[in-house]
Amino acid sequence: MLARVANAVYWMSRYLERAGNLARFVEVNWHLTLDLPGAGAGEWRPLVIASGDHTLFEERYGAYDAATVTTFLCFERGYANSIASCLWAARENARAIREVIPYEMWEQINIYYHLVHDAAKNPLAVVDNPSEFCQEIKVRDFILEGISRDAMIHDEAWHFSRLGRQLERCDKTSRILDVNCHLLLPGLSGAPQSFDSIHWSALLRATSALNAYRRLRGRISPARVAEFLLFDHDFPRSIIYGLGSAQRALHDITGTRVGHFSRGSERLLGQLCSDLSYLTIEDVFEQGLHQFTDRLQTRMNTIDTQLGREFFGYHDPTPPQQVDQ
Repeated sequence: MLARVANAVYWMSRYLERAGNLARFVEVNWHLTLDLPGAGAGEWRPLVIASGDHTLFEERYGAYDAATVTTFLCFERGYANSIASCLWAARENARAIREVIPYEMWEQINIYYHLVHDAAKNPLAVVDNPSEFCQEIKVRDFILEGISRDAMIHDEAWHFSRLGRQLERCDKTSRILDVNCHLLLPGLSGAPQSFDSIHWSALLRATSALNAYRRLRGRISPARVAEFLLFDHDFPRSIIYGLGSAQRALHDITGTRVGHFSRGSERLLGQLCSDLSYLTIEDVFEQGLHQFTDRLQTRMNTIDTQLGREFFGYHDPTPPQQVDQ
């Protein structure tokens, strides 16, 4: 497969997954503020921190509130990771590989893009009540993932698509877990805080995990939630599940058996999956959840960089920048 095709498929899937995750975070946070009277900047700031782009936000908006954070994460065209920017980038990558992806996928990406583009013309309508907009984003995301699984040839292109989507999902789950647990767990934020089931339920909703968690784990507790999102082998949005799926996709691309490696990316991803498989939640809390997720994100970024060098022809550690929209 040509490097440009592999690169476009990989990043198309990462951008689509990123947009869907942002919609989940915004919708859940908006509902959380309704459940917690008097909620303000303290409830919206973690979303921007989780994105890793709080410096840019503060330069452009300054104050954290529902209007500024929702506008920034959903529609800010000068922010490369907003939903609007992600959809533009996903559509441009999809345009470059129209002969590889099903027609239905190209059609749905276009519908998806114009949905966000039209909403961006009147952002105040979304800011006042983002629930309907975010629900539509999630539905489009599910549709596209279903089309990919059921209508796309399961060849190298599909494996690159799966690899990109799973790595992006694990990254976002780790970030939202890190930020929320840092704020909610006693002792981690620098001041004792009482356990709040509303916050933890919101965290599970943000990762589409609430129903699955209740079926498998029952009562909500901090350790159980963190363990579920990190180490549950049966839930598709847990980190261990996503990294295992990414590992299988990478080995399907290279033809190397799982447990062996012929490339640096296989070795790095295999080591990460192996390390996580033998950890317990007690091990994680002993070293500190923030420190653990920070190292996890660094290792996933290293894997992404190695993939770029081995498959996409990158010489620089960062992917090519998108042109202005």
